[in-house]
Amino acid sequence: MSRKILVIVSEHGYWAEELIGPVSKFDERGYEVIFATPTGKRAHALPPSLDANYIDPPLGRSVTTEENARLGREFEQSSRLDSPLDIEAWVPERPYTSEAGYLPKLEQYHRDLDKLDADVAGYDAILIVGGSGPIADLANNERVHALILAFRKAGKVVAAECYGVACLAFARDWGDRRSIIWGKHVTGHCKEYDYKDGTGFLGTDFNMGPPPYPLEYILRDATGPRGAYHGNFGKPVSVIVDFPFVTGRSTPDSYLTGQKIVEVLEDGLTRYGW
Repeated sequence: MSRKILVIVSEHGYWAEELIGPVSKFDERGYEVIFATPTGKRAHALPPSLDANYIDPPLGRSVTTEENARLGREFEQSSRLDSPLDIEAWVPERPYTSEAGYLPKLEQYHRDLDKLDADVAGYDAILIVGGSGPIADLANNERVHALILAFRKAGKVVAAECYGVACLAFARDWGDRRSIIWGKHVTGHCKEYDYKDGTGFLGTDFNMGPPPYPLEYILRDATGPRGAYHGNFGKPVSVIVDFPFVTGRSTPDSYLTGQKIVEVLEDGLTRYGW
């Protein structure tokens, strides 16, 4: 049976392997992959992720093989990211309480969410691709949260990598305001992997020191006392499956993240890595 995957990519830079890893696994299975970005602009890879000679500061070595650098450049030069879905045009945004006619606007917002539920029914999974870009335009993007909530409500697979996992931590129902990963097991970019300087983004001259928040701490708090964050620092890979969530820690986990998404969809995998 053919599968359909929604892959959300930042307009401020994705890490190449964290896109080509999972997407290559989807392509192998013949899945239909639909890309989406916050405003419908074409996404681009972060330059260091296309350079096998770039030395990752926390690890003191390259994290990109010559093969993945080549595959990343080929993907970047292809047309696959040329016409992504425009999330801003697709997904409604909750109105301010101060807006005139707030109540009818809020009612319309919920009608539009019902339409989104119908759209999501045609997909099997959602994946948030990692890199530093998601910090800027995905992590606290209310429309992205609405998509994630719709996929979870429909019982679909919800996956994220690296800094993209922040989207899961911040996706919350407006009623109880509790993260959807409360009580779940996840991984994501651990503190030891965070840059101390030079966190960069595309499409802006803003280049900062460390990330604006340590994702590990966010995830530890968001999972609560009955869930857990698994950094697995010192281990080569860290991918966690706690259905419906599939999370990958960072770059080396990209292909395995894609493989585990396939196994959840094809084999009914519900738990892995913890």
